[in-house]
Amino acid sequence: MKTLIEIHALQNFAPSNLNRDDTGAPKDALFGGTRRARISSQCLKRAARQYFGSIVERGDLDGTDMAERTKRVLGPLLAELESLGRNNGQEAKDKVESSLAGVGLPVSDDGKNQYLLFLGKREIRKIAEIIDRVWDSIKVTEESATDDGARKGAKKKGKAEGLDPKIKGEILNVLDGGKAVDVALFGRMLADMPDKNMDAACQVAHAISTHAVEREFDFYTAVDDLKPEDSSGADMMGTVEFNSACFYRYAVVDYGKLVENLGKDTDLADKALRGFLEGFIIAEPTGKQNTFAAHNPPEFVSTSVRRNGSPRSLANAFETAVRVRKDESITKISAGNMVEKARKLKEAFGGEDTTFALNITGANVDGYAAPVSSLKELLDRTIAAVRG
Repeated sequence: MKTLIEIHALQNFAPSNLNRDDTGAPKDALFGGTRRARISSQCLKRAARQYFGSIVERGDLDGTDMAERTKRVLGPLLAELESLGRNNGQEAKDKVESSLAGVGLPVSDDGKNQYLLFLGKREIRKIAEIIDRVWDSIKVTEESATDDGARKGAKKKGKAEGLDPKIKGEILNVLDGGKAVDVALFGRMLADMPDKNMDAACQVAHAISTHAVEREFDFYTAVDDLKPEDSSGADMMGTVEFNSACFYRYAVVDYGKLVENLGKDTDLADKALRGFLEGFIIAEPTGKQNTFAAHNPPEFVSTSVRRNGSPRSLANAFETAVRVRKDESITKISAGNMVEKARKLKEAFGGEDTTFALNITGANVDGYAAPVSSLKELLDRTIAAVRG
């Protein structure tokens, strides 16, 4: 039986520039015929993934349950080898580079891989343990890097055929995601190892404003503190673009896929799911926050545990941009529209679901969700519904 966990959130941010485009302007999109503020899904996933650090700090997850996304995997491998007693300096570096090249992940002279690798910390640890165990069997050679797409004229340590096939097989066998919750949730692609890719258990939508927006400009000046008193004028000036918007945010997690990605470890899957839901609700994009300090928690959050059905984004509740009178709350009106859309979709398409709502807008959720009074209760009841 397929189980989907959906989360819907309405979050009204004060003036801000949370997610910028290549010109420095807040991202936007055309939706329902009007211009909307937008926060990219990549930005939201990054914020949620970073939030897992707080969960590790308080002890709800082990640090080894996480992954590293980096071009600099050489550093973590050398650190692991050092913890295993291999304080061999250049020799250790050569052995690691040779091993990585042997499995198709060569390191350039600047110490970086050719593309970002998303590796679980357990995977990194196991690779280091293999290198430590077969230390004397790893042969170090040099070859030009021009044939593997690296920087022309660079030299590589570790010819691919210089690695024993058995060692290569061992290293490749540990690349299973390492039960890293962020790899399991968000997936990964290893360009040269398609069989080591992992399909994401989670999908995150771009957040869009429930209403039309226009860009605004903040003109700023700065004055030199040590400027002589007899001189006037600013010493720096410029503009920053910003907007203010009530965002609709949506994500869905395939629980079965999450369990599969985590090696059938349901306890870890429950922790991963809870951590993601909490992070999705609490974590904020960091763009220009030192300038705007737009720290505004969501005022409406609902979760749905859906059995044997398809996902249902409620973005079309805002196909017609919300407009309010001066004495109305745009978040409350948006919540009412979202709830009404959910009711109509359920009437039309049916489906089995259990829904909870953390609602401080005052919108009526009767017939849509069971109300909860706190974030903890929302998470507790959602996880219980998944297990049930």
